[in-house]
Amino acid sequence: MKRRLAREIIVQSLYQMEMNEVESADAVEMLLEEASEENETERVITDEVELKNYVLAHVNGINENKAAIDDMLEHYLKGWQMSRLSRVDRQILRLAAYEMVFGGGDVPARVAVNEAIDLAKHFGTDDSGKFVNGVLGKMIQELDTLKP
Repeated sequence: MKRRLAREIIVQSLYQMEMNEVESADAVEMLLEEASEENETERVITDEVELKNYVLAHVNGINENKAAIDDMLEHYLKGWQMSRLSRVDRQILRLAAYEMVFGGGDVPARVAVNEAIDLAKHFGTDDSGKFVNGVLGKMIQELDTLKP
């Protein structure tokens, strides 16, 4: 399983859930079907069950902790509110914050930030990468100072 692909599907699933008000399992299933159809290109799925479990665990974790994640992110959004962000940027920030704080140390914070920036450049606007970098850069600095 490639985590890059998993992160793309996580962001797309969160977006689907917000736009179409579908359940996490339905959003993930639909996107995995699309990914399987595209499998002959760059999206390599070697273990679809592992990918589905990973994606669903993250989507559900983000959804369950959404209020705490949003409160935390609001602290770093100087002059912005979560509700005013583009839907794509919001989902990417939620994923990165989840991986950094609630992910159990599975992904180093700097990796989560770099992946979020790449996702923002891929799915967002021309300014999304810089914006995500700025918000998460502030967050990672503060998290680093909290470590013993």
